[in-house]
Amino acid sequence: MPELKTVGALIVWARQSLVRAGVSNGAQEAAWLVEHALSVRSHQLVSHADRLVSPAVQACIESLIARRVAREPLQYLLGTQEFCGLEFSVSPAVLIPRPETELLIHHAIEHVQRLSNSAIVDVGTGSGCVAITLAVRLKGQRILAVDRSPEALEVAQVNAMKHGVRDRIEWLEGDLLSPLQARRAAGMIDVIVSNPPYISESDWAGLEPEVRVFEPRMALVGGEQGTEFHERLLRESREFLVPGGVLVMEMGAGQAPIVRQLAERVGGYRALRIIEDAAGIERVVIAQRME
Repeated sequence: MPELKTVGALIVWARQSLVRAGVSNGAQEAAWLVEHALSVRSHQLVSHADRLVSPAVQACIESLIARRVAREPLQYLLGTQEFCGLEFSVSPAVLIPRPETELLIHHAIEHVQRLSNSAIVDVGTGSGCVAITLAVRLKGQRILAVDRSPEALEVAQVNAMKHGVRDRIEWLEGDLLSPLQARRAAGMIDVIVSNPPYISESDWAGLEPEVRVFEPRMALVGGEQGTEFHERLLRESREFLVPGGVLVMEMGAGQAPIVRQLAERVGGYRALRIIEDAAGIERVVIAQRME
């Protein structure tokens, strides 16, 4: 039988393990993982420092730390990630929501808030963070969430149920906008919003292991250039957007000039708006369908 350790001793060991492994913010992450295994809040760790941990919980903590040392993302270990003030369940079936994606929410709402009975499509919904946040914040709009991964759609629907909007979103499995064809939705969508894969093949190998090894590759890699999905969305969205409707897409650093050229080549859109994120990176492009 392994020697029982105290909470304090396990925290010290966990911190040393993560820092030694080169995990950024390792000391804080160690505390979060121990809290998670013990099902306690952070302020309780100090008061519980001398408490002996059961063998089962100790094994759980050791397993979590070993997985983080192997660079499995913290969010997958905790099972959640915050987005726009809401908590979302995440698993290796879905991309972990990022703060920069919150820009999509703001600009989608900016367009539809003056409309009634509008229709919004979230392409590549993943965890459902964009579609669900829009459903929580907007009332009366029709929201469709599309993903080609059935596993991702399962995670998204669990999240939607958690936030009470599962029945307000239509869930569609398929590649980009292909599921809209069967619904005869041509010229009926007010906003198409997407965080498409936008990492190039050449950049993929250089990503940190948390992303490259553990997050779903098909949600990240956009092709040789990284902008292939942007071009497809620009082409396909023309059929479904109402005149004056908008396509709102996230993009990677340095991709704005390429996406602008793609929009000009595809045609059918007015001058594009480019939105910077908090770091000053051109992160979101808004293309408005010509009337």
